[in-house]
Amino acid sequence: MISTSKLKVIAIMLFTFFACNQNIESKEPTMQSKAQKTAKDILGNSEYLAISYGGYRYVDHAIEPTMRELEDDMRLLHAMGIRILRTYKVHYPQAENILKVITKIREEDPDFEMYVMLGAWINCKNAFTDLEPDHNVESDENAPQIAKAVELAQTYPDIVKVLAIGNEAMVKWAASYYVQPDVILKWVKHLQNLKDKGELSKDLWITCSDNFASWGGGGPEYHVGALNELIRAVDYVSMHTYPMHDTHYNPEFWGVLESENDLSKLEMIDAAMKRATLYARSQYESVKKYIESIGVSKPIHIGETGWASYSNELFSPEGSRACDEFKQGLYHKYMREWTNANNISCFFFEAFNEPWKDGGNPGGSENHFGLITVDGKAKYPIWDLVDKGIFNGLSRDGNTIEKTYDGNLELLLQDVNVPPTANEIMVNR
Repeated sequence: MISTSKLKVIAIMLFTFFACNQNIESKEPTMQSKAQKTAKDILGNSEYLAISYGGYRYVDHAIEPTMRELEDDMRLLHAMGIRILRTYKVHYPQAENILKVITKIREEDPDFEMYVMLGAWINCKNAFTDLEPDHNVESDENAPQIAKAVELAQTYPDIVKVLAIGNEAMVKWAASYYVQPDVILKWVKHLQNLKDKGELSKDLWITCSDNFASWGGGGPEYHVGALNELIRAVDYVSMHTYPMHDTHYNPEFWGVLESENDLSKLEMIDAAMKRATLYARSQYESVKKYIESIGVSKPIHIGETGWASYSNELFSPEGSRACDEFKQGLYHKYMREWTNANNISCFFFEAFNEPWKDGGNPGGSENHFGLITVDGKAKYPIWDLVDKGIFNGLSRDGNTIEKTYDGNLELLLQDVNVPPTANEIMVNR
């Protein structure tokens, strides 16, 4: 006969055994689901926030981010809730090194989850040379870009979920390098064929990431047969929208309306930024309308949008008065709210400032799109994340993450300008 004490021991052992098994069983689907996550699962999913990423810290673009620097950035972005990164080119080591770093962190921490929209850069013949660009012929450099992108997608299928062929490679204002849609179409078909043959994952999504006009949302010069075929060939449409740029180039939505003259400074700015968001939405709708007009139904996500926090040129206090951290924060907030509510991925541009983008002018707006500065200062759009302590224990290049302006909103607002009135805009045009 078994004693009462032995029965208690057996009961405890059985309880522990079943509890452990339940824990294993409950965790296993989670691990499997991570391994099986596809582009279809993560794009348009508000739990998988997206961002454009470049880790370059110097004016000299030849100075590559180190593995340690990339790891700092990955951990910071993960803490921010970012789960999808967009990169732009594979002929520099950064893209491959990002994939290596994500793999390393995942081996150390199975709960770390980060996916990549991998970009392959596309140029026309003679792009960025002293010769006249030939927009009807593609560069010989394109094929190696595609080959490397395919190699990385094959090597890291658990991380690379999207391949993007070209970045603003069809829009006609990219006069130094744009190509015709048939070039992009050729490479999209090539990649789709590799999927059909099993050389790339069937769940890998293929797209091109381009300006809204290039996707049919612009003028009739874009409405060509090759574009229509391209729309049918991609797995989804990745479109760009930049109201910030149009505060100068097409300021129909910008400025303080006559009916708003009695509002406070902050109310005037808020009203202008809400109109900027509506302007971005109208460009999204223009693409949707065109796609539907050719009888196609495809997901549409925002491959790029953003707002610079500083400019000493077109968007400065002497220009459209668009750029400062406060307006950047409002745009980020309103765009995230709209896209999250409507199952649209929004690759906000961008994660960190990159001073090489306008290397000849440190005050150029292109250098100031990041949500975090080069030295690790969190700009106004993410001050709330600093308050929540999500950056505790993390750093960028040895710098702890602190707020710009020491978190003093009154101090920040001294650098914030009310947009010009609608009448001022009309006079200046």
